[in-house]
Amino acid sequence: MSIAEFDVIANYFSQDFPKRPDVILGVGDDAALCTMPPNKQLVIAVDTLIENIHFPKKTSPEDIGYKALAVNLSDMAAMGATPAWMTLALTCPHTDETWLSKFSAGLRKLAESHEVSLIGGDTTSGPLTITIQIIGFVPSDAALQRRGAQPGDGIYVTGTIGDAGLGLASIEKRLLLARPLQKIVETRLHRPTPRLSEGQALRGIASSAIDISDGLMADLGHILTASGVGATIQADNLPLSSTLRDSLSVDTAWNFALSSGDDYELCFTVAEDKETALQAALPANSYTRIGIIERRMGLRCLDSDGRMFLPQESGYEHFIKLNVGTTLRKRRSRSR
Repeated sequence: MSIAEFDVIANYFSQDFPKRPDVILGVGDDAALCTMPPNKQLVIAVDTLIENIHFPKKTSPEDIGYKALAVNLSDMAAMGATPAWMTLALTCPHTDETWLSKFSAGLRKLAESHEVSLIGGDTTSGPLTITIQIIGFVPSDAALQRRGAQPGDGIYVTGTIGDAGLGLASIEKRLLLARPLQKIVETRLHRPTPRLSEGQALRGIASSAIDISDGLMADLGHILTASGVGATIQADNLPLSSTLRDSLSVDTAWNFALSSGDDYELCFTVAEDKETALQAALPANSYTRIGIIERRMGLRCLDSDGRMFLPQESGYEHFIKLNVGTTLRKRRSRSR
């Protein structure tokens, strides 16, 4: 049974989300009122998730709610920012109360973890689409950006990459995995971990940063374009999980790590004279050096014998048809 728009807001998106003292007026009016902290700059990002483009049709509503916020928090992490507020625009074909309850629970769980207040939004009828705008703060002139990488800088990645792509392949039955491994990689796809503490720790250390949403090759390419530099990465140094290593051949694992998105790890660069600061800022097992920034333009990936390794795909981009063998790919637009 469907319920009215304002009942949806009142029942699922008004009361139980985190409250912050810097929110003067939140959900329930024409617009929100918030207090800006001193000596900080606003950081604002927005992402849209569409059913069958950004998540499979049978994805649980809890996972959809969780991921809708996680991808936005990842943008905050890539800027070295602290998230504070969010708005939600929810479009759904009908107001199913069970679905709404589970969706809001997944969204709220991650919001509580990072003290993010829901301060407004909109609800409409139509194909299932979730748009979240996230607003946060960063100390003045301290934000991480894509531009800033210089020749000689090391290239690093947090965590492991390729697992979410393997999760998608598992869901689409393109690869068959044992059930325990299937659960691990599908969780990586549906519930990525935003690297907020790492991003904040990298302020003043990283020369550039980006989150890996569309694939390492594609997203590192954005850093190179913004910075006017090139790079070489070593395929042997790519941080691969034991699940990825045990499930795939070496070349296929490299392809997943280089081309598949949705891991939402951070890719960042660090100058040589900042290496000691990096080692002090992050645990040694939380990041991996994979290559170096160079003057020569372009992005090169070398195998253990120094030969060029060319991934079968270069990452996802909206509005460009890729020969990817499936209609559901890593597919989100960039908010900055």
